[in-house]
Amino acid sequence: QVQLVESGGGLVQAGGSLRLSCAASGRTFSSYVMGWFRQAPGKEREFVAAVNWSGHSTRYADSTKGRFTISRDNAQNTVYLQMNSLKPEDTAVYYCAAARRDYGLQTYVNQYDYWGQGTQVTVSS
Repeated sequence: QVQLVESGGGLVQAGGSLRLSCAASGRTFSSYVMGWFRQAPGKEREFVAAVNWSGHSTRYADSTKGRFTISRDNAQNTVYLQMNSLKPEDTAVYYCAAARRDYGLQTYVNQYDYWGQGTQVTVSS
């Protein structure tokens, strides 16, 4: 069982930056694929970014590529999402997720096994 706790959300102006963190419990963190998803009001949860167990392989949604960076620190059981050049359309609740199995840095919600409670990110115009 893995428990995930996100932090770092908040209110920021367009063009600004935020860094989200996701702290994981459990001794097997380093074996999981880790992902970030987001969900805006009235919309489905969507993929943002994923990182493999070692941190050497990453994948991004087209909407976040070049602006967001996912990374992980296995010694600290933490995954990060650095968000730069934020836009109002990035406003959403951001969720951290963990997957026991690597399907090629999966992008589907149902391919992840554990989820955090989410952290709100609001970007004002």
